[in-house]
Amino acid sequence: MEIVLISLMLGAVTGFILALTGAGGAIIAIPLLIFGLNLSMTQAAPIALLAVALSAAVAAYLAFSNLKIVRYRAAGLIAVMGMLVAPLGIWVAQFLPDLLLTLLFSVVLAYAGWRMFQSSSQHELLEKSVLPESAHCQFDTVKGRLIWNEPCAKALVLAGLSTGFLSGLLGVGGGFVIIPVLKRATTLPMQSLVATSLAAIALISTAGFLSAAFVGAMQWVIAIPFGLGAVSGMLVGRFYAGRFNETLLQRGFAAIAGCIAFGMLVSLIMSFF
Repeated sequence: MEIVLISLMLGAVTGFILALTGAGGAIIAIPLLIFGLNLSMTQAAPIALLAVALSAAVAAYLAFSNLKIVRYRAAGLIAVMGMLVAPLGIWVAQFLPDLLLTLLFSVVLAYAGWRMFQSSSQHELLEKSVLPESAHCQFDTVKGRLIWNEPCAKALVLAGLSTGFLSGLLGVGGGFVIIPVLKRATTLPMQSLVATSLAAIALISTAGFLSAAFVGAMQWVIAIPFGLGAVSGMLVGRFYAGRFNETLLQRGFAAIAGCIAFGMLVSLIMSFF
């Protein structure tokens, strides 16, 4: 019973962060599972994916049904590419030592925090990319859809492939990859970027945790309450999301991510002594 309650609370924290930032759910979920329930990376990753898949799916559905801001073709392209390679990441993870996976995760976490901190400044938010404007998928405000072109499609395909592999390997949802790519490759408004990212994350994470369940890597006693907690936390977080300053939220997440990454690296170093 104690494990169930702890899992519920840790899942709620994960969902709450996902609702506030639109990304970072699994990035935070894995350290919570490792330090809160003493799980290894290979045990925590599929549980994090299940929680993120559930909470991101609910958030994306609400955004689509209420606001119609999910660009489902872009989300679908990213997700299909990610779902193709997520099982590969799961397979590779089975052959890597837990220390190496933890080190890789720490690096990814530090990078995600740094990217979040960069995007918190107005300069970064306004800077589109080195791509010419003609290379962007333009958003047709009349029809409410993207006008596709080849450079944009290639960028989304690469985002899906990299996100899918990282999802399977490290149990991360990939919002820290998808959102910057959508910013650079499209002219979508920020609210639509986040909703589209959540839809893609939900599908890719689903492929990841199903692959993990298939190979018997899922601890359902922890995963189910953690997933339910994540959905509950996400619903509560949506209610409060508009009450916080977006820049402060991003910088706060960046600071937390940096501290956790540093703590994990210190823990790894201490394990050798």
